[in-house]
Amino acid sequence: MARDVLELARRIRDARSVVALTGAGISVPSGIPDFRSPGTGLWANVDPMEVAHIDAWRADPERFWSFYGERFVGLREKAPNSAHDVLVELERRGRLDGVITQNIDTLHRRAGSQVVVEVHGTIEHSSCLVDGEAHDLDEVLERIGAADDGVPRCDAGHPLKPDVVLFGEMLPEDALQRAYDLASRADVLLCVGSSLEVHPVAQLPGVTQANGGVVALVTSGPTPWDGRAAHRLDGDVVEELEGLLAALDGLDAP
Repeated sequence: MARDVLELARRIRDARSVVALTGAGISVPSGIPDFRSPGTGLWANVDPMEVAHIDAWRADPERFWSFYGERFVGLREKAPNSAHDVLVELERRGRLDGVITQNIDTLHRRAGSQVVVEVHGTIEHSSCLVDGEAHDLDEVLERIGAADDGVPRCDAGHPLKPDVVLFGEMLPEDALQRAYDLASRADVLLCVGSSLEVHPVAQLPGVTQANGGVVALVTSGPTPWDGRAAHRLDGDVVEELEGLLAALDGLDAP
């Protein structure tokens, strides 16, 4: 077994609190593209400011929903992968206090994670910003299909907005506070599949470190924390997490 995996397993075994921070990379094995990989990333062939900004939703909801409607259909069809399952198992064993995720795909909760902080929102529902009316994803997709222009609307006729954080919007304060609370108490912040470049979530490793914890990276791409993290696993995210779980099994064996 690789020495770095075993060292991280020992760190997790001895920790009082371990928290996972996940990004797009954990969902790539489920068939969901990340954001910036050349040719395959979500933003490879489209300007996010033109389709994923709150001003774009306000100015041209038809164009906005032509992009997001197709994406939501694709996300609903995806299933959690083994990397999600490892985090569920760590939580079940009492080794993981919670998951902070930048992902909107709901895969952590669908996999079975109980404590999930979705700092960028979720595709699970959309709301009307005029009257507060909300609809779940299945209803939103039905309304997209029934609309001549492909724009789902509330019963009063106002365009719905997905309950995800768009460019130009602030993160929900309650979710961000929960994330900071978890990160501040963590002895180990396990950063999985995140580039750690999107703020304010990118500040969470610093919160952990400032409070005496350590940062562990499980991601194949470069991050600003590569030279500061206590542990760095840069292989396939599924293989690395499965190897970590196996190492913990070995340490726990009589």
